[in-house]
Amino acid sequence: MGRTILSNLNIRKSTPRNSCFRELRREAETRCSEPGSVGLLVFPPLTVFLPTGAALEPPRELWGYVQVRSKAHLFWWLYYSAGYNELPLVLWLQGGPGSSGCGFGNFEEIGPLDKELKPRNTTWLQAASILFVDNPVGTGFSYVDDCSLFAQNLTMVVSDMMVFLKEFFTHRTEFQSIPFYIFSESYGGKMAAGIALELHNAVQQGSIKCSFAGVALGDSWISPLDSVLSWGPYLYSTSLLDDHGLAEVTAVAKEIMDAINNNEYGLATELWSKAEGIIEENTDNVNFYNIMTKEVPEMKMNEQENFHLVRLYQRHVKIMHKNNLNELMNGPIREKLKIIPDCVKWGGQSTKVFENMAEDFMRPVIDIVDQLLAANVNVTVYNGQLDLIVDTMGQEAWIRKLKWPGLKEFSQQRWKALYVSPESTDTAAFHKAYENFAFFWILKAGHMVPSDQGEMALKMVRMVTQQKQ
Repeated sequence: MGRTILSNLNIRKSTPRNSCFRELRREAETRCSEPGSVGLLVFPPLTVFLPTGAALEPPRELWGYVQVRSKAHLFWWLYYSAGYNELPLVLWLQGGPGSSGCGFGNFEEIGPLDKELKPRNTTWLQAASILFVDNPVGTGFSYVDDCSLFAQNLTMVVSDMMVFLKEFFTHRTEFQSIPFYIFSESYGGKMAAGIALELHNAVQQGSIKCSFAGVALGDSWISPLDSVLSWGPYLYSTSLLDDHGLAEVTAVAKEIMDAINNNEYGLATELWSKAEGIIEENTDNVNFYNIMTKEVPEMKMNEQENFHLVRLYQRHVKIMHKNNLNELMNGPIREKLKIIPDCVKWGGQSTKVFENMAEDFMRPVIDIVDQLLAANVNVTVYNGQLDLIVDTMGQEAWIRKLKWPGLKEFSQQRWKALYVSPESTDTAAFHKAYENFAFFWILKAGHMVPSDQGEMALKMVRMVTQQKQ
């Protein structure tokens, strides 16, 4: 299908004027001339060509920008499932903060094509339409025109996403009555919890028209302290720490706990980086995303300002901007999309996104999960068995702190083994649920569950969205 030119779109590119874009070497502004619009740009799908030259019939798709604040722009990408009228809509939120859902989540985890532009057998499009958003502003193809506009806390992230969701459902009326779920990963889960609560309230008040059906928190950074406190015991139990290493990790975990208890969240973030360094030294560089693999560390630059943030960024954001994905997004995908401003590079502002959220990293959101449960919102937690950064032990620890009245009954439930198919005899996961809360223990998976166990992840999506198996 060829590109359609929409006459009501006005794309303007400006030259660098402020310090942010002198530093980043870009400034671009994309606006919609439609009166009253906050900047929704929509383009129809283009045919994807495989390396062999053969055309692949693509799913119906749309993408565009929403200006959520003056000079702050969120990029989104929507894929319609074949039966979108009968299947739910899933919003996918990546972690970091600063990792791109439109890039990593799409081409590395759940989208219709992998990073080689080959069809993915376990794409979630088989179970739902998928909406990717590069969130917070500055992530992926999203961008800001001024460095002062990066989100600095969860409140700002949620506010921007409310503007986006209101605009999206206002324009995409076909999804207003379709069950809408938020799925997330890592720091995306922390953002998802806040967004879900605000969205629930907006739907109740009638300011956003959609059929919000639930939120799924995957390997999510809900309670940073509980994760940190579990690292030592988890690594020790898996033979990745000896007694000396356990003592060192336990000691720095206590430092982090003291900082958090004193509301020194910036210090807690710095100590978090220190803790990860101690783990790397004692485990011979275990991969924080899958303990069965090893991470090759980048050269350390101890003289660099904010070194702890540099190392955290390298471990948790840059790892999702590897050269092959970076080349894909800034090459063929950029050409396909057509609307990315010339001065915007995919992932070009991700460092700033990460750094600006540093004070918010270690703040817990257990109370928000409690509010979701109290509001009768369906909440699902899922976690990979081999994840370290957000290990299952840490997830279970914060769940035990919930004030939700159903917690005792949930805990008393017996979990059930899950298999990817009726013919399979290999246990793929365990599952437990009570009322509006559920937990999936995903076996043989690390931090990125859909990448490691695609079939089980797809089965989980169908279960969460209450589809027939």
